Amino acid sequence: MSEEWRKAESVLERIEVVGTLDNAPVTINGYAEGVHCIGIGTDAAVFTLDSMPEYAFKIYSELAAEKKNAEASVYEKLRGCPFFPVFYGEGERYIVISYEQGVTLMDCLLQGTPVPEQVIQDVEEAREFVRSKGLNPRDIHLKNVLLQNGRGKVLDVSEYIKEGDDKRWEHLVWAYYSFYSGFSEARIPSWVLDTIKNWYYRLDKANLNLEDFAERVNQLFSRWNK
Repeated sequence: MSEEWRKAESVLERIEVVGTLDNAPVTINGYAEGVHCIGIGTDAAVFTLDSMPEYAFKIYSELAAEKKNAEASVYEKLRGCPFFPVFYGEGERYIVISYEQGVTLMDCLLQGTPVPEQVIQDVEEAREFVRSKGLNPRDIHLKNVLLQNGRGKVLDVSEYIKEGDDKRWEHLVWAYYSFYSGFSEARIPSWVLDTIKNWYYRLDKANLNLEDFAERVNQLFSRWNK
């Protein structure tokens, strides 16, 4: 596989990603012409280069060096699966994957873009592939699944080496089949989605009653949609 992306190293050296110990989003120091930040997390930030638009460079903070190595090892095991970005390689501080066009499922809700059932099926197939490689497909949520030409593409595999099932994707699938069809083309305000997210994070997942939670969400939608 071509390593043309290594030509970007001299440019990426001008960018510093700084992490914190309190799990806050990273900050970025430095500047380089033609480099654009397209995503920020608690361990890393993702950049594209005008000169190499087909690549995405995920640069990790110094505190997250082990997570960089772990994510690179996960992508190695997922090579060839069409439901994930292509993994090209890694540098000292970063990994290189394909830049993926598309709209996140979160943005679909904000924009009123219907999510076809094929996306759900694609993510389910992706999760099965992950398990077949001895990994754990967790931390899959609205912001790291893309709608891409009517199909699903999964981003961010950093937690696949962890144990436990966070149930986030299972609960989204339940919501999709239970009541999503009633508002699939509605533009849902960000404050509504933030409210639902905050309610969800406060729930006792071990004793979660999905029907009660759904009723609470439906009441919120009814108040918003008056």
